[in-house]
Amino acid sequence: MIAFVTGATGFVGSHVAEVLLKRGYTVRCLARPTSSLQWFEGLPIERAIGSLADEQSLYKAVEGADLIVHIAGLTAARNREEFFQGNQIGTRNLINAVLKTAPNAKRFLHTSSLSVNGPATALDKPVVESDPYHPLTVYAESKKAAEDEVFAVKDALPVTIVRAPAVYGQRDTAILSFFQTVNKGLSPRIGFDEKYISLVHAEDLARGIVDAAEAPNTIGEAYFVSSEEFYTWDQVTQATLKAMHKKFALTLNLPHPLVMGIAGVSEFFGRFSKKPPVLNYEKGIDITQRYWICSVEKANRDFGYRQQVSLEEGVNKTVVWYKEHSWL
Repeated sequence: MIAFVTGATGFVGSHVAEVLLKRGYTVRCLARPTSSLQWFEGLPIERAIGSLADEQSLYKAVEGADLIVHIAGLTAARNREEFFQGNQIGTRNLINAVLKTAPNAKRFLHTSSLSVNGPATALDKPVVESDPYHPLTVYAESKKAAEDEVFAVKDALPVTIVRAPAVYGQRDTAILSFFQTVNKGLSPRIGFDEKYISLVHAEDLARGIVDAAEAPNTIGEAYFVSSEEFYTWDQVTQATLKAMHKKFALTLNLPHPLVMGIAGVSEFFGRFSKKPPVLNYEKGIDITQRYWICSVEKANRDFGYRQQVSLEEGVNKTVVWYKEHSWL
């Protein structure tokens, strides 16, 4: 069985590739000639040269694949066009290539985001898969458009979608700044109201993605793969302090208007940078929401998904890895 993985050279994708290898798949990853395979040293990973932006380059890359796991996408961009090119058009190009050179694929698994549904309205009403789309940002709109591309071919391909909330774990750079800040003895807190998040460790997400792709009754469906608990940032901070063997961090409450102001300034100066800013106005909208929470009940029912990595274990694994690699 050949598993073709986009985004395998990145954070979540590398964990998925490892799960697939352990389950006996031949793993082929999409990569540019300059892409680093640092997470795969000593592992039998095949490299397929190509890009989601170039449909022609994908024909040979996906040829003969039994399972396609599409993880690659843009989480940061300088404008709307970049987001839609990276997320919607890239997904469309991959689907077209699969239909052309791997039409007998047993599954096309697309990785999406909780952001397409938007935040929950209350702590006792976590988002479920059947809730209407409610994207708050251009990023979320582009991920919703990518889902539309996938569902549009569900009669031609056996497709499944996994939506993830915030992800953390070994190799992650996106949430690294939080750990670095806590390591310096500071605990930033957005606003003055308690905020709750679903937060999944990369190992749980990778296992859930592969399980969803292999289950016979998940075709044509979307699933949240997440933590079963909802966490406050204070809980995350305390778990981080414990993993770092620290007793205290100074809490810095950042009012929403200040956060949005900083985000706006960051976005302005980001226009003159080669890389998009980590914080922009739309990211500010995201992080000021109160309930980024979702239910995993459907995933549990349809393919037995359960959270296996607790917050404390996951944070400890992440901190240990960061320190071993001198990221902290």
